[in-house]
Amino acid sequence: FITDVVRESGEAILVLGTRKAESTKRSATMTRHEEGRLRDRMSPNSKLPNSLVYSPIEDWSNNEVWLYLMQVANPWGHSNRDLVTMYKGASADSECPLVVDTSTPTCGNSRFGCWVCTMVERDKSMEAMIRNDDEKEWMTPLLELRNELDTKDDRKDRDFRRMNGRVQLFHDEPIHGPYTRAAREKWLRRLLETQRHVREEGPPHVRNIELIRIEELREIRRIWVNEKYEFEDSLPRIYREVVGEPFPADEQHDQALGAAEWEILRESCGDDELLFELSTHLLGREQEYRSMSRRVGVYTALEATLSTRGYLTKDEAIAAARARATVAPTMVDPNITGGDVP
Repeated sequence: FITDVVRESGEAILVLGTRKAESTKRSATMTRHEEGRLRDRMSPNSKLPNSLVYSPIEDWSNNEVWLYLMQVANPWGHSNRDLVTMYKGASADSECPLVVDTSTPTCGNSRFGCWVCTMVERDKSMEAMIRNDDEKEWMTPLLELRNELDTKDDRKDRDFRRMNGRVQLFHDEPIHGPYTRAAREKWLRRLLETQRHVREEGPPHVRNIELIRIEELREIRRIWVNEKYEFEDSLPRIYREVVGEPFPADEQHDQALGAAEWEILRESCGDDELLFELSTHLLGREQEYRSMSRRVGVYTALEATLSTRGYLTKDEAIAAARARATVAPTMVDPNITGGDVP
């Protein structure tokens, strides 16, 4: 949008409510940008050319913000006193003094963001809201799920291979990749259970809350079936078991293999999980070429699958990766999701 405005008008000014009192990091960033200022409170936008950032309340304290909000109505008609109540509940001692006294902390120190964010170890604001206000008890399942997701070591829930199926090493140990099928199904079930609980136990204004939209669920279903070759198609079953209703029909969904074939293959492979995964991926790759009159590339695709997943055991796959690293040493950054870095 900003780029379009600049293209039409030649320049744009963003009016932002950023303040130095928000945090030490925010203060340092704003102070650094002051070096290129054109006029008072007007700084160049470091990310978008021909745009400026105007920060009219950059020097306001938390207390000054609250004093202003108590005296001036907001333009969208909601009560600012309700906002004070929310911040009060999110403070550890459930207090929100509005006094001009630098020794007394105001409720403005509470911070709010995405409820499932794991960038901090604890969501102290949500914990305080639940503890201080009985009407916020419906948020408890949200906090519990957020804490479950914030695990220090989730390697047991992740594949020992990267997204492309290859084993990558860092200090001679495999870099774990995406969540396993079982883990993904577990988190989906937990999310839907949390949504159901909030809808059933929460106040009227959250009875129709969507922690995940149907459109998102349909995309997850597509990825699981068409990209991960999990043609059992477990998402509609999980949705039905948790929500108690059939999964809304998706006219775009089409698959040649289904749950019956999945079970036959599972029975044939027994307890050999790697053989089962290899078989589903080979079948899935072959199915991708089923509608082509000339199936050019199918053998190359099958060979690529065999090269990354054709191992009898996890230890064999890791040993092969170590052998390759010995022949051609590489340095791998564990934060990179692609191939090796020379």
